[in-house]
Amino acid sequence: MKAKELRNLSKEELFQKEKNLKEELFKLNMQRYGGRAEKPHLFSLIKKDIARIQTILDEKEGKSSG
Repeated sequence: MKAKELRNLSKEELFQKEKNLKEELFKLNMQRYGGRAEKPHLFSLIKKDIARIQTILDEKEGKSSG
């Protein structure tokens, strides 16, 4: 998922997408600890997507990092 695509979404859509990604990450973690993670590369991809969404939400809220 690209940041450019995410910037076109509303806050509500971003919150929903973040929630869905966190649920997917939870399911992957359950598979990992169950010993049957079939797609381990998805962990880093999902975490990066969540970070992108959080960054864009911060930008939309007008938060500054300094």
